[in-house]
Amino acid sequence: MKRWKIEIGGRRALVAALMLLFGAVDARASYVAHHFSPEGLAKVSDYIRNEIAAGKLAGAILLLQQHGKPVYSENFGVRDVATELSMSADTIFRLYSMSKPITSVTAMMLVEEGKLALSDPVSKYIPAFADMKVGVEKRGEDGKATLTLAPLKRPVTIEDLMRHTAGLPYGYFGGGVVNKDYAQAGLFNNDPDNAEFVARLTALPLAEQPGTLWDYGHSTDVLGRIIEIISGKSLLAFEKERLLEPLGMHETEFYVTDPAKWPRIAEPMPNDRMLSPVAQIRDPRQPLKWQSGGGGMVGTIGDYARFSQMLLNGGIYDGRRYLKPETVALMTSDHVGPETGVERDKNYYPGPNSGFGLGFAVRTSVPEYTSWPLGEYRWDGVGGTFFFVDPEDDLFGIFMAQTPSQRGRIQLELKTLIYKAMGR
Repeated sequence: MKRWKIEIGGRRALVAALMLLFGAVDARASYVAHHFSPEGLAKVSDYIRNEIAAGKLAGAILLLQQHGKPVYSENFGVRDVATELSMSADTIFRLYSMSKPITSVTAMMLVEEGKLALSDPVSKYIPAFADMKVGVEKRGEDGKATLTLAPLKRPVTIEDLMRHTAGLPYGYFGGGVVNKDYAQAGLFNNDPDNAEFVARLTALPLAEQPGTLWDYGHSTDVLGRIIEIISGKSLLAFEKERLLEPLGMHETEFYVTDPAKWPRIAEPMPNDRMLSPVAQIRDPRQPLKWQSGGGGMVGTIGDYARFSQMLLNGGIYDGRRYLKPETVALMTSDHVGPETGVERDKNYYPGPNSGFGLGFAVRTSVPEYTSWPLGEYRWDGVGGTFFFVDPEDDLFGIFMAQTPSQRGRIQLELKTLIYKAMGR
């Protein structure tokens, strides 16, 4: 616990921790100064309808919940333009990287039980990590890049996995020689399970020294494998036992194996299925062995609402505690701030006003020309979904849609309208 107190630094984190430790919903509600206007919410609805009318997405769902109750819940458009089935609360979405907070919360449950520590070297659970090298790119006089391998200056830790400083990139976002190696390594060939997938990762070099750069990638997939090693169960089995089923997240899985549920799967527009130049949106109807803790889950908005409310409540939901409030405060504090020495890569997705905690982006400064709240934490998925938790306003929001090409633009414009509707 002492290490946690050291790591939760700054006035924002202190306020958040105190609110979580001593301020239940009623106490937080007394702190809230911002409420939604009907006129502002009408503009939110108009925006989503216009996006659908313009053919940017087939349909969407938006939920805003404040003080434990929905203040806005609307379904728009259709699940799939091919079937024309209306969007509904039981629609199933590909969550992609919104899987990461779920995996991170599950891992922190093990931390609370003393079965895992943030300072643990990953090699304690996956010995091959001890022998990994760091790829160092050098260019000759002819301008061609060559790769040399350097030893680790320190081990990769569990904290590195959770804050994306482990040097494990996705690869397909571009970059140097190491990124190309990851993209071309055939990591997904022949349907690997989590053990085989991580074994393939450890055969590659790290992209940088541990703890030096925020570099988004496969870290949370490795974390999912460590959960399996500690628990002796598959990632899904352990998450169902400890988090998903107790929370009532019955629709949150890695694949949709029941054909009766297939019509409920949301689809992007037919011309909007590319996640990257080399990867299409996946088909969750086809189960694989791989259970990606970093990006493999599917679920409904109702399921993710339970998860979000649990976090907003400081780790408790419907009378059952999943995490201690100080654990939630730790996870939603900045772990890549200036004092850590962590640099930020060119694709630093949290943006200039945010740090990164243990599974979430965390707002550390107020964007220009706004009064957006400090301490808001959030993440999104490459398929088009996003969520945010705003403790200051006792609020969370979830947007569910499948639109890979439009996700960044829509998220920013929609968040701006939502906060304008609150006078922020």
